[in-house]
Amino acid sequence: MIVFVLTLYFFVVCGAAVLLMYPDRRMAVLAGCRSASARACARALQLAGCAGALVESGGSHGRHFVRRQWQRFRRHPRAVLLGALAVAVPPLAVLTLAGPAVFDFADTAYRPDRQIAALLHGEQLVPPVALPPAMFSTREVEQVRPDVVDASRNWQQLDPEFTQRLLLVIKIMRERYGYDVALIEGYRTPERQSELAALGPQVTQAAAYMSYHQYGLAADCAFLRDGKLVISERDPWAMRGYTLYGEVAESVGLTWGGRWRMRDLGHIELRRDGVIGSRFS
Repeated sequence: MIVFVLTLYFFVVCGAAVLLMYPDRRMAVLAGCRSASARACARALQLAGCAGALVESGGSHGRHFVRRQWQRFRRHPRAVLLGALAVAVPPLAVLTLAGPAVFDFADTAYRPDRQIAALLHGEQLVPPVALPPAMFSTREVEQVRPDVVDASRNWQQLDPEFTQRLLLVIKIMRERYGYDVALIEGYRTPERQSELAALGPQVTQAAAYMSYHQYGLAADCAFLRDGKLVISERDPWAMRGYTLYGEVAESVGLTWGGRWRMRDLGHIELRRDGVIGSRFS
């Protein structure tokens, strides 16, 4: 489809260039257009005259309008045609080239690094001790994530493979970079996903069953510092942590939300073909 549109656009531009450069061709084309338009206008006026009393009362205004527009076109045919092309081609090209809407959570196959794959098939990591609920209801956390208090942090609801990859990320962040990473939300029910989506695209673009959270394949994380959760894009220490967190997550075959158009720095997910939308298949 894209090739067809580009080819069509090429021929349209070439045709416009020929009309501008060769007056005889332009005059012949314009003469043909005038003849066809005159016939169409006459036919339209003839049909309008047969429409009954309603058309008789208001048809004269319509005919005058059509005549005025036709006269304007005859006076400035080149400007009208070029203006129509300039207005119509860009939006049509954008709509065609854009293709179907694909959000950041679309399916994508993954190919983990061999070394990381070997680590994942070795030691089975154990989830850390759950943090006290009070840590998720502080003023600092509620200002950034007011919805996180009721979020699920149950590791048993997450996919086993994703759990091991996430735990490996947490281990590397702590041992290599000195960052303690905490899970703030894992599995998310369809009802909760719908509630978050209703808050607007600044929260999430994913409706129910259109997020990997519903399949236990996604998690939102934050950092621990001095016994408190740090969820901030203004804190240089946290921003450095997010960058490292994204690099480590990608190295173990996960997708990091920090590279999305609408950044979600604490989000990582394990993408699998055929998961999103499988509820409706």
